[in-house]
Amino acid sequence: QGRLVESGGGSVQAGGSLRLSCDVSGYTYRRECLGWLRQAPGQEREGIARLDSDGTTKYDDSVKVRFTISMDNTKDTLYLQMSNLKPEDSAMYYCAVDPRRNCKGGSMEQFTHWGEGIQVTVSS
Repeated sequence: QGRLVESGGGSVQAGGSLRLSCDVSGYTYRRECLGWLRQAPGQEREGIARLDSDGTTKYDDSVKVRFTISMDNTKDTLYLQMSNLKPEDSAMYYCAVDPRRNCKGGSMEQFTHWGEGIQVTVSS
């Protein structure tokens, strides 16, 4: 199925911004429904943003308004623009795919393939 490769993570102070990128060009299976997951130490991996190919987006309440998911199809790159970051946003962030044939309208729980992740650390 290929790889999803995240980049753009790092350390930032609370209130700052970061933009994560995910190169999906190496993922050769269905990629009509993409998203971002995150996992903080000691916590479950959770879906925080989803973008379907019809333009529909979904966000977890914890990031709504502050984060924006988008796709540049000319670059095969998925983005997550993160603003007004908080210490509780510190986590490993993963680019993810819901590879089902009829994936549109799916939930965050239906991401079944993800990249190796990238660390985001927000200091207070």
